[in-house]
Amino acid sequence: MMNQNRPNLTAAIGAPAWRDGLGRAQDGRLGFTLSFAEVSPIHRAFAPTVREQKFDISELAIVTALQAVAYGKPLIILPVTLAARFQQGCLIARRGDMPISVAALRGRRIGVRAYTQTTGVWLRGILQNDYGVPPDSVRWLTQEGAHVAEYVDPAWVEKAPTQASLPDLLRNGLIDAAILGNDLPDDPDFAPVIADPPAAARAWYATHGVVPINHVLVLRKDIAVAHPLAIRDLWSAIQTAKPRQSGAYDMTPIGIEALRRPLEMILNYCEQQLLLPRKLYVDGIFADAVALLGTC
Repeated sequence: MMNQNRPNLTAAIGAPAWRDGLGRAQDGRLGFTLSFAEVSPIHRAFAPTVREQKFDISELAIVTALQAVAYGKPLIILPVTLAARFQQGCLIARRGDMPISVAALRGRRIGVRAYTQTTGVWLRGILQNDYGVPPDSVRWLTQEGAHVAEYVDPAWVEKAPTQASLPDLLRNGLIDAAILGNDLPDDPDFAPVIADPPAAARAWYATHGVVPINHVLVLRKDIAVAHPLAIRDLWSAIQTAKPRQSGAYDMTPIGIEALRRPLEMILNYCEQQLLLPRKLYVDGIFADAVALLGTC
């Protein structure tokens, strides 16, 4: 499977622009080749990545990646943003119940796929730090556990009463609001809890100067140690593959300094929400990447 001089790296990457860009960028390179695994939706690759190190390279939700580091998984996080999103529109409620103020969420039931889901972490951080609604003031109902098996949800988290989808739970009144990401429904029965999400996102960015990171890139540590030249060539390919930006914000920042402020923010949110077993710092998170690449 592996050529000692030119390893074939198995990659689980769902972000289309990055997948296409890396596919093109590998052409003519001497250090490595890529074979893309077919995993859809991409979050199905996350648990196998952290529990089994199934893929040599993988897209990974940033919260899962941080938990993997905190629990000592043999993975290296690269400072590469594969996906980012302003989250204000991802918290929805029944349109017939509107307006629901954010403050009125205290004591309500909010559904989310998993307590560790990155979109939920960003939104709980926004609710706590921008609206004064801490996570333990809400009943959080989840459908799944964490991708990192060792993590246990806090006491204020409970399982959803049925296996129905979050939109169905919301529609049937079993929850009062829901957090969804890429699966956000285009349904007139639902409306965002935070009014005018684009304007709210612009105001939030003006205050914080942060683009919320959702997914990053990780490597198996043993592959990186065995093939350091190939991984350096991969890092060069990443610079070439970075998608072009068409909007006002860079949604795929690369490099430690470019990721420092959003990582500091989500690390603070993780600490507030009891998501990590120990305190992490940005430079420590990327220590293995720096040792491998020299600078990033």
